[in-house]
Amino acid sequence: MSTGHVLLGFLAERPKHGYELKKEHDHRLPGAKPLAYGQVYATLQRLERDGQAEVAETQQDGGPERTMYAITEAGRTELTRWLAEVEPPAPYVSSPLFARVVVAGGAADDYLVRQRAAHLARMRELTARRASESPAQALAADYAIQHLDADLRWIESALTRLKEEVDA
Repeated sequence: MSTGHVLLGFLAERPKHGYELKKEHDHRLPGAKPLAYGQVYATLQRLERDGQAEVAETQQDGGPERTMYAITEAGRTELTRWLAEVEPPAPYVSSPLFARVVVAGGAADDYLVRQRAAHLARMRELTARRASESPAQALAADYAIQHLDADLRWIESALTRLKEEVDA
């Protein structure tokens, strides 16, 4: 995920300050790792340097000064380009789950059984929570559940393959 593009998307709605952008990111992308404030402000500085965002105004309402940022035409053009881009399928298998199984080899059975239990527990948790959440949170839960389901299918396949190797 490109943090800059996500922030441009939020700025396309209206000018916002860094604190608001961080809160919006964390709320609207509930499955993503929360942004650090430093990352938000560094990204805003980069967007400003590249001409994709600009300072719209500075506000001070009894608290600290807040700089409001707005998207520029160059930022809108970049956001449109990014939104039209198809995300390429991952070319490499880079999962800690996969790496552990490969390294463990024939001794991976116990690990896979424990991992399956952890995946199933997480799926139950997400399924139970999904009904009471916002649409964005429900979408994030659906996304996570479907990825967990794919992992579970792979775990079953790996257990079968490892058993076949032992039996051969």
